[in-house]
Amino acid sequence: MEITLNKKNNTEGVIKIKLTEGDYQPHVEEKVKDYSRKANIKGFRQGKVPSGVIKKMFGKSILVDEINHLLSHKLSDYIKDNQIKILGDPLPNQEKAKQIDWDTQKDFEFEYQIGMVDEFTYEVSSKVKVKSYPIDVDQNTIDETLTDLKKRFGKVSEPETSEADDNLFGELRAKEGDFKKEHAFIAIEKVEKKEQKKFIGLKKDEEVEFEVSKIFSEDAQVAQLLGLSEEEAKAAKGKYIFKLTNISRVEPAAVNTELFDRVFGKDVVKTEEEFITKVKETISENYKRESEHFLDHNIEDYFISNTSINLPDDFLKSWLLSSSNGEVTEEVLNREFEHYKRGLKWDLVKNRIADDNKITVEAEEVRNKAKELIAAQFGGSAFVEQLGDRLDGIADNYLQNENGQNFMRLYNQLRGDKILKFIKDNITVQEKKVTVEEFKKIVAEHKH
Repeated sequence: MEITLNKKNNTEGVIKIKLTEGDYQPHVEEKVKDYSRKANIKGFRQGKVPSGVIKKMFGKSILVDEINHLLSHKLSDYIKDNQIKILGDPLPNQEKAKQIDWDTQKDFEFEYQIGMVDEFTYEVSSKVKVKSYPIDVDQNTIDETLTDLKKRFGKVSEPETSEADDNLFGELRAKEGDFKKEHAFIAIEKVEKKEQKKFIGLKKDEEVEFEVSKIFSEDAQVAQLLGLSEEEAKAAKGKYIFKLTNISRVEPAAVNTELFDRVFGKDVVKTEEEFITKVKETISENYKRESEHFLDHNIEDYFISNTSINLPDDFLKSWLLSSSNGEVTEEVLNREFEHYKRGLKWDLVKNRIADDNKITVEAEEVRNKAKELIAAQFGGSAFVEQLGDRLDGIADNYLQNENGQNFMRLYNQLRGDKILKFIKDNITVQEKKVTVEEFKKIVAEHKH
């Protein structure tokens, strides 16, 4: 057997494997004997089928199977033993494989195209500066949240005539064209102020005509109304007619014990002051997560932009097309390839950082994370106490489900968290406190 690697460049190469009869024939003969012992063929006693009969009936398929099995192991061993850092999987030369004559050939040559990771350098030090935007929860945000909670848990009624804070349900159709939507929804408070009067004072079965590009300031509202994507909603124009079928009005809930219990659970807070404090804590925690998530995104952006990694684009495209079972088409590939490359680059940087700094995750850490998730899902510490030692078994079952995918998902999550923590601990994070509105604007303006 002869295995060689011919490098086209630093990221592409071809592995050639040459087999002689002595490399595969012993395996083929052993498999023929195994078939002879197990085959159940009419006219022969089981276990007494002559090898010649087996070869005539199954010889070619046995030969192909054994050579493929041998190739798979030898290729994998060669890549591992020579520490070749490949991307994706080796791609067999299908044209060359089609030319094989399995009936007469004794010696074979196979080729595999491979993509490789080129050497690259990265920097994790105090010289690396990434911006973070901690959110300062102001009184306006607290007031808006309280108003929203009172509405969410308020009393719903269905009045005869619409007012400024009502939600309208009805049928929508384009004045010109075939567009129709049986179940449309308009929140009057979301409508532009100068357009709101059209929707106030309406009764059931009455109609109102409007220019769709004028009634909302946000594309998301147009998208919701017409059932479009936000990108499509930006270009939406024309006049539409809304026929009212129902009015929904919410009387805000009173700030009392009933509201406290419905929002946070029974007896968690008991006074209005405690309620407002708890609301602020919850908002702060939620926005802290958003701010941390955006910092993580900015870190990813920094390393992708400032780490030069040469990738074998042609190989990666071929591999994605061949390994997707038809799910990735040329159209999908053209649309998504740059996004895929971005994710691949970030994975390569993270893996190198983890390897260089011995960042690892132990199985027990994964198990503990699974126990945390299970406990949180079913009631926290009270659930843990009730289950006792049985929680270990539940966690183990969870991690083994889906062929171990749950284990790998949590493993990768913990590993990613550790890598990001290492980066944050060793770079300069420049913090700038912002309001909620400022944060939303920064996120909206952040585009690749």
